[in-house]
Amino acid sequence: MKDVKVDPNEESPYECFQCGTIVHSAANPDQCPECGGEMRNRQVPLE
Repeated sequence: MKDVKVDPNEESPYECFQCGTIVHSAANPDQCPECGGEMRNRQVPLE
């Protein structure tokens, strides 16, 4: 696995674990705007 550099000033795609909604944001959204589920940064690999 390679390291992923994330620029905090650049927008990243965030995906909802529950419904799959994708949101582009510079900051990690707390909850999905559609269902309120947990969001993850798609640029950071899951382990």
